[in-house]
Amino acid sequence: MENSDAPRSAAIYLAGGCFWGLEKAFSLIKGVTGTECGYANGYDKIVPDYMTVCSGKFGYCEAVKVCYDPDVISLERLLDAFFMVIDPALLNRQGNDVGVQYRTGIYWTDELSGKIAEAYVNEERKKHPEFHTEAGPLQNYFPAEEYHQDYLDKNPGGYCHISREEMEHIRRMFSGS
Repeated sequence: MENSDAPRSAAIYLAGGCFWGLEKAFSLIKGVTGTECGYANGYDKIVPDYMTVCSGKFGYCEAVKVCYDPDVISLERLLDAFFMVIDPALLNRQGNDVGVQYRTGIYWTDELSGKIAEAYVNEERKKHPEFHTEAGPLQNYFPAEEYHQDYLDKNPGGYCHISREEMEHIRRMFSGS
């Protein structure tokens, strides 16, 4: 018997430069039930690791699986947060991180999320003379090594292209208080 009080669950996969900061920023949002660093949409004949992804030869990007309760936060609001912390006009880079693995993207696994994301991206694209954020179905995804998970919690002084001020702004803006 299903518990009707149990939170619903949905997931979206976001690529926004180095996954450490993106994971941390989304973990601060009320309604996000889990985050996981991983590698998305690359050559599917290999299981990637960090060094393989950093080589740029296999097309993977650093991505974050964002699990959320759509009764608490909508996908549109999550995309609001995403576009607050990335620059969609940059091709294959965010901050000091450069390479195909640092491209920006929104990837989904269900039709409804796809429709929402595509509509959102079409509106966002109108705001930028150049726009390089991918949007499409998730082709494949592999969790990153354990040392990448919750990296900025384990290493508070670690590098991140998302500033502490931006993190605090995300926390306040999306805390529900």
